[in-house]
Amino acid sequence: MQIKKLPKEKIPKALLEIPEPPKDLWIVGEMPDENLIYLCVVGSRKNTSYGREVCEKIIAGLKGYPIVIVSGLAMGIDTIAHKKALDVGLKTLVFPGSGLSPNAIYPKTNVALMAEIIKRGGCLISEFEPEFKATQWSFPMRNRLMAGISRATLIVEAEEKSGTLITARLTTEYNRDLLVVPGSIFSPNSKGINKLLRLGATPITSTEDVLEALGFEQKKDKDIQARLFQDLSPDEQRVVEILREPMERDELIKRLKMSVPKANALISILEIKGLIKEETGEIKLA
Repeated sequence: MQIKKLPKEKIPKALLEIPEPPKDLWIVGEMPDENLIYLCVVGSRKNTSYGREVCEKIIAGLKGYPIVIVSGLAMGIDTIAHKKALDVGLKTLVFPGSGLSPNAIYPKTNVALMAEIIKRGGCLISEFEPEFKATQWSFPMRNRLMAGISRATLIVEAEEKSGTLITARLTTEYNRDLLVVPGSIFSPNSKGINKLLRLGATPITSTEDVLEALGFEQKKDKDIQARLFQDLSPDEQRVVEILREPMERDELIKRLKMSVPKANALISILEIKGLIKEETGEIKLA
């Protein structure tokens, strides 16, 4: 693994536009083309199953688009975002909160993922010396680089006092788009998200919402929904079968015969896929 210092002229232009731009950058791997669109995806280190599924579904829908997924290699949503990007053939760029030496990289559990990212044509970038080990203050510093290099930031789950909210604040300060995935009002992982929504962040309920925010013209495809219906889990299929007639949420949950949190997460996933919608107190097929 070769750590190189980026020549000054190779530092991404977007990072030179932010307050306190990096003086030096070290890189491992190949920097993706600057003409691609960079999307920062971050969120809770203690993600729920809902957060995982939402993150994976949205990134899977970006397959084939000229998009680079940017994140911070942390456990939770960051790791999920990096892995799913690799799964669907998207380049991914990592800003760790440490230097790039294998001895310094954090977290250690993601060393194998780091190697896979490099192998697939992505890279890791840091403004810290290669042997620098992560500290409490180094994560907010790297957050500004993630927000600065990206056209928009997508946040999937964030607690009330989350480091992710620093990235959110920087995103708006840098005049980038802040996108957030709505969550349950009963979940601690949604408290930070709901705060951002109140402050005017853009709610994201589908991949199409992300593509629209990034400026892609949406193609009309009559077969999209049909293909989505063919790719349902058994539990999702049950919801669709029950909803042949619209019904209230409480009645649907009762007929599903599963825990309320699990049922609500299942309903939310199908809403994000665009297969069902809730209007005037009833849930029905879209």
